[in-house]
Amino acid sequence: MGQDRRFDVMVLGGGAAGELVAAAAARAGRSVAVVEERLVGGQPPYFACVPSKTLLLSARRKESWELALARRDAVARRLDDGAAVAALAAAGVTVLRGRGRITGPGTADVGGTGFRYGDLVVCTGSAPAVPAVEGLGQVPVWTSDAALTVPDLPRRLVVLGGGPVGCELAQVYAAFGSQVTLVEPAGRLLAAEAPFAGEILADALRRTGVDLRLGAEAGKVERAGGLRLWLSDGGVVDADRILVACGRRPRVEGLGLEALGVPVRPGEGLATDAACRVIGAAGPRGYGETREIRGAGGTVWAAGDVTAAGRTAHAARYQARVVAANLLGGRRAADYRAIPRVVHTSPAVYAVGLSPIRAAERGIDLVTAGYDLAATARAAVRADDRGRVELYADRARGVLAGAAAAGPYAEEWMGEIALAVRAGTPLSVLTDVVHAFPTYGEALEAPLRELAARVPAPPVSAGGADLGRMTEMSEMNPADRDPAPTGDGLSEEAPEADAAEQRIAVQDEEERTGDGEWPQQVPFDADEADAAEQGRVVELDEDDYR
Repeated sequence: MGQDRRFDVMVLGGGAAGELVAAAAARAGRSVAVVEERLVGGQPPYFACVPSKTLLLSARRKESWELALARRDAVARRLDDGAAVAALAAAGVTVLRGRGRITGPGTADVGGTGFRYGDLVVCTGSAPAVPAVEGLGQVPVWTSDAALTVPDLPRRLVVLGGGPVGCELAQVYAAFGSQVTLVEPAGRLLAAEAPFAGEILADALRRTGVDLRLGAEAGKVERAGGLRLWLSDGGVVDADRILVACGRRPRVEGLGLEALGVPVRPGEGLATDAACRVIGAAGPRGYGETREIRGAGGTVWAAGDVTAAGRTAHAARYQARVVAANLLGGRRAADYRAIPRVVHTSPAVYAVGLSPIRAAERGIDLVTAGYDLAATARAAVRADDRGRVELYADRARGVLAGAAAAGPYAEEWMGEIALAVRAGTPLSVLTDVVHAFPTYGEALEAPLRELAARVPAPPVSAGGADLGRMTEMSEMNPADRDPAPTGDGLSEEAPEADAAEQRIAVQDEEERTGDGEWPQQVPFDADEADAAEQGRVVELDEDDYR
């Protein structure tokens, strides 16, 4: 097997993260190859963000199922990645079709052809997973991938999982006439978020006809004039189709990463440091040792769902920009404190930073202040009083540490809070922000004033307010919440510009570490609870999506 073709950078996976890194490196003069066995662009444009949000919009507009399908398939490019491949080629990237496998330091095999590489970037994403339920493997099962590509509208649908994907698809199918039952082992929806968010969403789903079975697990599935699901609480549900929305598993197996000394554990993402370099792992959560993994003359990087930190398309793209900047000689550190988590239902749910549950687990004292959207003039104008916002301040640091909101288009008017969490903006500054009238943004003003009165101001150093540790992470929701990307994913700013914008933050970090070295590894929380429930990966046949 010849190994005479060499690339400066080889990217395993051409999804949201992979195509961004590849294009940036190629435009900087590197020879780059992207290895992709499915569709260039990854999950978001074909199997996740774009089709699901298109169907949700059609449901709000009360369109017919036939029109909704036509719009979904048109926006999802009818599973044709020709435009994405052409965009990469225009940027100077070579696309290698097939499954890539690392055969040793600096060498890889793609479809029986050998290649050499310098830097390796792992962006293989994730795959749907299902719990180990008796009989589930012997009956027709949908994953979110299938549900967002097939034309079927089941008369009776059971959704397993009350996370963002399960809630979104339950609302879609119920809106178009399916009799939907949603089964969630936790006692409420969106169990990782503030309780009020799940309660408001549960009420909205019930209004659309969804039967919620909370606190019950799927025990057994059998064929009985259709499908019959037995629940742990003794309940029985009949269905024509079962949709599994129990999270996703990072695609780490079968890549040959062990040949580079990369620790690979089924169900766990790759451990990375603040520069998004893959590192050795010693702890049970996949982190602990900061040994960098290096190939022949290059570094192993990772971005997106395959990492222990990535769980959304926007997080993947953020990590990709960090990788691109550092791969090209910059010094940029990822900061995960303010990665948004969104459920695009009606009403929408938005969260960022720490949730009360995660803060309690870590011993962080949060001060909470909330406000009901019904008290805003905007709610009266829309004749829609559903919703609430809660803001969480870290008492010790004196700044916002997180927030959650449930209400119409919450993902739009909560953006300023993500900025406030990321920048460590003093509460006194936030209380001075003026919001247009009448908007839902006004709902932020009262809780901000309350927090400013109850929480001590942060300490001030010579460089201004203490922005907190660069390595402190934000909460990452376990399920696959995927806001739709825009464009072809290749129109990002040059990584050199990104790195230049980060110089101040990097210099500040160097002052704290004292030696100019990278910050220590970020203690990412891998989705332990979700991974433990996932019994096996569900791989779709080619015919299921092509």
